[in-house]
Amino acid sequence: MTLNQQLQDLVGEVEAHNRAIRMAAEQIPAAELRGLSVDAFCALPPEPNVDAAIEAAERALAAAREQAPVRTTGLLQELRIQAVDVGPVTESLQRGLDDLDIAAAARVQAHLAELGEGGEAWVADGVHRMQDDDQPGHSCPFCAQDLGGSPVLHHYRAFFGDAYRDLKASVAESLAAATRSFRQDFLLELERAVGGNAERKQFWSRFCDVPDIELDTEDIGRHWAVVAEAVLAALRAKQASPLEALELPREVFDSIAVLQEKGRQVTAINAEIVAANEAIRAVKAAAAGADPAALHSELQRLLAAKARHTPAISLLCDAYLAEKAAKLLTEQRRDQARTALTNYRTQIFPTYQTAINRYLQLFGAGFRLERIQAVNNRGGSACSYDVVINNTAVSIAGRAGAPDSHGFHNTLSAGDRNTLALAFFFASLDQCPRLNDKVVVIDDPVSSLDDHRCLTTTQEIRRLSRRAAQVIVLSHSKPFLCTLWEGVPQAERADRAALELIRQGSGSVLREWDVTRECVSEHDRRHALLREYLEGNGGNGRVVAEAIRPLLESFLRVASPQYFIPGMLLGPFRGLCEQRVGGAQEILDQHHLDELRDLIEYSNRFHHDTNAAWQAEVVNDAELLGFVRRTLAFARR
Repeated sequence: MTLNQQLQDLVGEVEAHNRAIRMAAEQIPAAELRGLSVDAFCALPPEPNVDAAIEAAERALAAAREQAPVRTTGLLQELRIQAVDVGPVTESLQRGLDDLDIAAAARVQAHLAELGEGGEAWVADGVHRMQDDDQPGHSCPFCAQDLGGSPVLHHYRAFFGDAYRDLKASVAESLAAATRSFRQDFLLELERAVGGNAERKQFWSRFCDVPDIELDTEDIGRHWAVVAEAVLAALRAKQASPLEALELPREVFDSIAVLQEKGRQVTAINAEIVAANEAIRAVKAAAAGADPAALHSELQRLLAAKARHTPAISLLCDAYLAEKAAKLLTEQRRDQARTALTNYRTQIFPTYQTAINRYLQLFGAGFRLERIQAVNNRGGSACSYDVVINNTAVSIAGRAGAPDSHGFHNTLSAGDRNTLALAFFFASLDQCPRLNDKVVVIDDPVSSLDDHRCLTTTQEIRRLSRRAAQVIVLSHSKPFLCTLWEGVPQAERADRAALELIRQGSGSVLREWDVTRECVSEHDRRHALLREYLEGNGGNGRVVAEAIRPLLESFLRVASPQYFIPGMLLGPFRGLCEQRVGGAQEILDQHHLDELRDLIEYSNRFHHDTNAAWQAEVVNDAELLGFVRRTLAFARR
């Protein structure tokens, strides 16, 4: 019992831990578990860079769920800004004729200026019509004046010679090249590329890092226009005056500086675009064979890991894990206690089986026990065994899954079950090491027992009373208690007490019980009443008259138990006797039957079932005395 109680106490502690663990688990918000068990949640290790990992997992899951758009959406487009090189333009604007000095050029230009608009072309045409030399006799094609020795003719020929034509052709070519170079196409392409990248960034930024592409195309266009307009204007002016050295305005170079800075900005942006495209290609490759369910599980794990290690939930998990650890220690102690109990049962059960079977034999039971084995359950230590009846083993629990199989509940009668319980009880007392210090209480031990087992039970209780410090026996059976009391030697009765529980007011009290008087049966009491009346010892005549019929009935039940069966009344029994008188199964002869009829006729006058006025019936002493004598004589036959 001690080992079992220790085990049960530890089982109770384990259950208390379980309740505490459930309460601790309920404190952890279910939404933060993300589908994990509380144990798995609390076991999650810290995740380094968890926010970045969550963002990456979210992006991977989003890409896996949108595989078709991811597959079809294009990469970012690299930007292109046209370089501006005004070096050739500047060179062209500064170019002149080496064999035409500045003073001569100034005189030619002054003369041409006097001619007005178109004058230069008119003079150039005339120079081309002249002879190749300025010898005397050659005349001007316009005025027929002799040009021999003309001081300006040499200057005009240099001004309007091949070098001049080459100069003008070079200026024209520079103007054409500049016109081609400063087309607006690249600005449109740049704006389309920037706009397209903005749209793709909005899409791809859901799945990977995409840089912000910030480029002021309007500012580029503005400075591009400044440069283009100034360069083209300067080249047109140079074309109009090829010998005039021109320079580009200062704002052109300022705008060129801005455009060059924009070019460096575009180069940096393109480097970011290349890196982003690598990430986008990785997203495409990962999404192509991704498992959305697995990615979702991984995202949930990361979210749970982040929540697990927040300060508030970390405290809740610590409390849960601490309770789990405490439970583990208690379970180890419980297992040790169970091992100790198992070892004890292994040693003690064979002894119990022998003792129980000895008591069953004493009680005259038609069965014995075999295969007593230990059983552990939530209620504690228990045992199973077979009841052997007619050499057939019947399990105490019956066959599992077969409700109609033989078992303890349907094989043993109520008396057999009580007999087995008494055998268990007496066998356990035999194993008690300090029984002489114990108080043993036995409650109604003969309930449902057969008469022969009641006697054996009485004898065992008497023996027990000599071994235990005190034995208290409770029972509703007066015959059993009387037998138990009468078997106590007179010399030992001083140490014994008989008490009865009686009702008093609204409660009950114990008082001393006269066992000797109570052991007298009602039949014996009525017989003594009639004898005392016959012997002249007085008594209440009416009480004596009322006792005659019950006395006759109890006597006949004992004298003819096979005919006067339980439940049968006196009248039907007399009728049965009358039917069988003179026959082979005669119960009473005619003489005794007549006597019985007379006695019943008299006693019915004082019986409530046969005389409604039985209480008012007059009792004649002489008449009563005669019927008392006849009744006692009939009951002696």
